[in-house]
Amino acid sequence: MVYRCLADVTVCCVTVGVVSLSSAVQAGQDPAAPRTPWGHPDLRGTWTNATTTPMERPAEFEGREFLTEEERAVRDPGSGISTEDLTALMPTGAYNDFWLEKGALSLRTSLLVDPPDGRYPPMTPEALRRRGQQPSSFAQDGFESYADFSTYDRCLTRGLPGAMSPGFYNHNYQIVQTPDHVAILVEMIHDARIVPLDGRPHLASAVEQWMGDSRGHWEGNTLVVETTNLPQSDRVVVERFTRIDAATIDYRINVADPAEWTAPWTAAMPMSPTDGPLFEYACHEGNHAVVNMLSGSRARDRR
Repeated sequence: MVYRCLADVTVCCVTVGVVSLSSAVQAGQDPAAPRTPWGHPDLRGTWTNATTTPMERPAEFEGREFLTEEERAVRDPGSGISTEDLTALMPTGAYNDFWLEKGALSLRTSLLVDPPDGRYPPMTPEALRRRGQQPSSFAQDGFESYADFSTYDRCLTRGLPGAMSPGFYNHNYQIVQTPDHVAILVEMIHDARIVPLDGRPHLASAVEQWMGDSRGHWEGNTLVVETTNLPQSDRVVVERFTRIDAATIDYRINVADPAEWTAPWTAAMPMSPTDGPLFEYACHEGNHAVVNMLSGSRARDRR
């Protein structure tokens, strides 16, 4: 299925600290999990992380890391973000839920696993100030120029960790491996990542890239990817990919950014196989949203 872009989606950037895989995950690893011909755990294929599990723990589950099976059955009749929710978010119009990839609710009460309360750490005062000034095509009342739109609005990138986090749809990834590289193609906004595994150093800090500069290595059965050099940020993102069995990659993302959050945080977003290829993500290459919103703002100014 080909999914169209929501022109105006704002993604919260995530910040996390480096955390090892839990011993429970390592202990549960299937020794028969697939391996490449050269012996590395096999991450190759097309994967999805679609889920209706929220990033932050709802207040009603304070102090609880997991749901019961009964609670999950009641709370997950295949529901995700509703057409009504989308319309409230975008009053000019939104897709109906036919176009949404909802995924399933896990037993976890939140994707955030650290801090233990399942909530983001407090933001720094400076980050709160920036957030209040950050333009958004959801909330901003009028636009002066293209610079008022985020990189997500303009279909440039969701950056990290946004590109590896589930949203409304297009939570699909193709992973390709060689002995000394891993490549990850992201269906949402067609981001592509090439991760060297040969021990080379990071680029000079002055060289910034939309998706940062990634370097990977193997720690036992876990691929560890460290990303630096994200735009205008000292953020360090560490991802861990562990092939648990034929149907699961345990994926954990850890980000540290002391300019944004008062502490690091960690999210666990398992990946499962998905059939079929990734599709072209036709975003602003195929519509006129920015031009039309700026034209509307100028017309209002004249009135």
